[in-house]
Amino acid sequence: MFKKVLIANRGEIALRVIRACKELGLETVAVYSEADRESLHVRFADDDVCIGPPPSRLSYLKIPAIIAAAEITGADAIHPGYGFLAENPEFAEACANSNITFIGPTAEQIRLMGDKAAARKLAQKIGVPVVPGSPGPISDPDAALAIAREIGFPVIIKAAAGGGGKGMRVAQDAESFAQAFQLARNEALGAFGNPEVYLEKYLSRPRHVEIQVMGDKHGKVMHLCERDCSVQRRHQKLIEEAPSPAVDQELREKMGDAAVRLCEHIGYIGAGTVEFLLDEDGQFYFMEMNTRIQVEHPVTEMVTGFDLVKEQIRVAAGEKLSFTFYNQRLRGHAIECRVNAEDPSRNFQPCPGTITAFHPPGGPGVRVDTHIYAGYTVPPYYDSLIAKVIVHGIDRAEALARMRQALDSFIVEGVTTTIPVLRRIIDHPDFVAGTVDTKFLTKAPEVLAAAQ
Repeated sequence: MFKKVLIANRGEIALRVIRACKELGLETVAVYSEADRESLHVRFADDDVCIGPPPSRLSYLKIPAIIAAAEITGADAIHPGYGFLAENPEFAEACANSNITFIGPTAEQIRLMGDKAAARKLAQKIGVPVVPGSPGPISDPDAALAIAREIGFPVIIKAAAGGGGKGMRVAQDAESFAQAFQLARNEALGAFGNPEVYLEKYLSRPRHVEIQVMGDKHGKVMHLCERDCSVQRRHQKLIEEAPSPAVDQELREKMGDAAVRLCEHIGYIGAGTVEFLLDEDGQFYFMEMNTRIQVEHPVTEMVTGFDLVKEQIRVAAGEKLSFTFYNQRLRGHAIECRVNAEDPSRNFQPCPGTITAFHPPGGPGVRVDTHIYAGYTVPPYYDSLIAKVIVHGIDRAEALARMRQALDSFIVEGVTTTIPVLRRIIDHPDFVAGTVDTKFLTKAPEVLAAAQ
């Protein structure tokens, strides 16, 4: 086992990793930008190093600074959290070259699954269903249009190196295709430095269902069932739950087996998530894989009873998976709401500022993962996520009731948050019935309009 783990991240995920390390008896190192000097992850770590000025590119994305921080503090492992460098193969390679263990998959696995077009090809090769689309990246607009006509409109154009909803455009017909194609390429180039895009058939009412996987260095891969992440705005997840209201045990086994088969093929190591689109007819299609811990991992922890972050650390240290979970039934139901410092009345504009009052919810089955406190200043430089409210109940009805009271009793003053919007979503008849899809907020504009 390691002696000292550096957390190459900030915010609530940095605190989450610190807690896991402490339970394992490991020392921790926090890295921070000048804007995060007063952050809780800095206070609770055993050691800390300032790695640069506020902008991410000069601090949290600066690989040499993070490697140097690990070396001067004697850290023998680095946990990347999510975001920033978590899915950067060059960072994983830099760790290996410095004899520091990267707590995650290999650089080759990150590179393979991080390229959406390459991951799609791999899925096709081993018989995992994929949405009909182009065989790979395509740059010629005329050839792309021909493929779009072949698979049928509407189609979605996606950045091959994309993520977070960037570099995506939907073309409803041939007349709008050329403009959508060029816009997607331009955005892909600007966001990822890579203009490559590929095409997929655009499903009209899909659910976003993902499978949590975990693999060790001894060839064992397992899945821990699904999460439903269908409530989204601009491809950004707002609410996640486990299990999915749309998945029965038979479908769970099929999706889980497909995810495991994909991961076994590449000898996957660590935590990962295989994401699928689930159509109205019950057919599922591979979408992409995230080679890291997910923001929404707590809902899986709540319904399985397993600590995924501690397991990440254990398998990175060479230990065998400490538990088995093969097509077992989940324990109860869990829901997570992401609370952002954003102003819904101003098109969800980020709302940095100082927290003047803070009272998190509590009670049976309520968990809050957060890094904020009264007096904390939310900086303008990073993602606006400030807290995750996770509830667990004996069934979905109890989980919904607990989420209602949790959001009602969550006090954050000084900055505007998305709590009121989340509360309205939880009460919406379609969400209560478990019938939402990824177009839910488009079809229920009143949920967002109430904030205007």
